[in-house]
Amino acid sequence: MRAVIYCRVSTDKAEQETSLARQRDELEQLAAECGFEVVKVIAEQASGYEADRDGVLELLSLCEEGEVDVLLIQDETRLGRGHARMAVLHCLKKQGVKIYSASHRGEMPLSEADEMVLSIIAIVEEYQRKIHNAKIKRGMQRAIASGYRPERNLRRRGENAGRDRIDLPVEEIVRLRERGLTFADIAATLRSFGYEASKATVHRRYQEYMDEQQRRR
Repeated sequence: MRAVIYCRVSTDKAEQETSLARQRDELEQLAAECGFEVVKVIAEQASGYEADRDGVLELLSLCEEGEVDVLLIQDETRLGRGHARMAVLHCLKKQGVKIYSASHRGEMPLSEADEMVLSIIAIVEEYQRKIHNAKIKRGMQRAIASGYRPERNLRRRGENAGRDRIDLPVEEIVRLRERGLTFADIAATLRSFGYEASKATVHRRYQEYMDEQQRRR
């Protein structure tokens, strides 16, 4: 199994640097005992109450990209404190990444309170997803009722869209926007037809189009 080692201290004092080195040594030993392949070692000096730590963001990116199966930490406080810790735990659980700690010499168990909070978060996210999908469906129904025919306008589907999906149909973005769809709804619509579109990209292409039209006037 592929593992990432994450070490953290809260300050940049000299003695804290020694703690970082000690954490790394202990976790590399744990990885060897468990037979894990260490693909990355992340060490940072930052407050555990901050969720937007560079090291944590790099860690989560590796997990989201499927680069690692296991996270190795000294103890659960290294992940963070308070809400930041729960947010990181939630992200790791969603990606199916196991957490091993040096303090447990194996997989780290979650407390009943943590399990309960994570279950509540998962339920809320599921309902948010259902609401979001309902909004997209309503937006598309409204656009179709106004005469929009996606099957005629969005031609690039399946294998034909695989090589250069980054090219988005700007004219369709503009048309859907004029029909009242949000940028998130437009992105979801394009993705359903094989385009690799994010909300930010759709918004940027739309803004570029509007800026170009403004310059021509």
